[in-house]
Amino acid sequence: MGALKHLTEAYSTIDASFIQFLASHAIFSVEDFLVHDVHMLLASAEQLPNSDKLKQGINQLLSIIETHHQPWINGLVLLEDRVQNKHYISTGCNSFDVLLQGGLCEGYVTELVGPSSSGKTQICFQVASNVAMKSGGVVFLDSGNSFSPTRIKQIITRVSGSVENQVNAIVQQAMRNIECHAVFDIYALIDVLHQLKSKLESQVGYEVRLIIIDSVSSLVAPILGGNSAQGHALMVSVGYLLKKLADRHSIAVVVTNHMVSGEGGTLKPALGESWKNIPHVRLQFSRDHTTNIYCVYILKHPYMAYGGSANFVIP
Repeated sequence: MGALKHLTEAYSTIDASFIQFLASHAIFSVEDFLVHDVHMLLASAEQLPNSDKLKQGINQLLSIIETHHQPWINGLVLLEDRVQNKHYISTGCNSFDVLLQGGLCEGYVTELVGPSSSGKTQICFQVASNVAMKSGGVVFLDSGNSFSPTRIKQIITRVSGSVENQVNAIVQQAMRNIECHAVFDIYALIDVLHQLKSKLESQVGYEVRLIIIDSVSSLVAPILGGNSAQGHALMVSVGYLLKKLADRHSIAVVVTNHMVSGEGGTLKPALGESWKNIPHVRLQFSRDHTTNIYCVYILKHPYMAYGGSANFVIP
């Protein structure tokens, strides 16, 4: 959405005095507003003579962000784009790739949902290793100290099947292709994503084929308590930014999400109905702990039927 001053013509509450008030708090864009503490902003507005109008402006801006949508696109354009420009990234797991008719689709956000120890992080390691071995750039955003270079090395060693000195060279090259960033809150995530967007747009030769966020739910869930409009707006902003990165730069984006108890105690993906509409693809994972066999089940896919499944083993 960009600079806030462009909204003044369309919304009476977002006028010059409101823009000046935001500027006094170093807020010049929608992104600046989203990462600012709205409660502090409201408290600051309360101290001014025109507090009611300023608070109306803040609420108006939250409403605009929440209802912001991409423009409509002709269906033929979407079909041509799908056929001509979208490619697949192999997960490195044959049964998984067969289920998805080739693997993870570039330009799409794929969500992996499931309870603890259901294989989500292990699949992230698997696909990261597979992409990095083929000289593709990988950005791994780690929210819970889950990234394991040792595990990545194990996977690469097993897959490469080369003699020891060749394996070491392959491992080193693959590790160079993986950027890992620790992100422990939603603000750090937004900051890293904006840095990544800037690098992709400005640095010649900088290419990324895969972005992994493990896990997005641990970053988003803490800001959704109560009826926080700001939390919801931040979540939507992250989703929109991920989709834009995926589409504009042909990147496969993978995010993991945990599960919570729903009606009758049945498990359902966390983050609610609003987040449900953000990923293009939603895959549910489960694990049979007696046989150590994992199962992936299609919950949502833009061009595949709901309910398809496959079993796989993670060595």
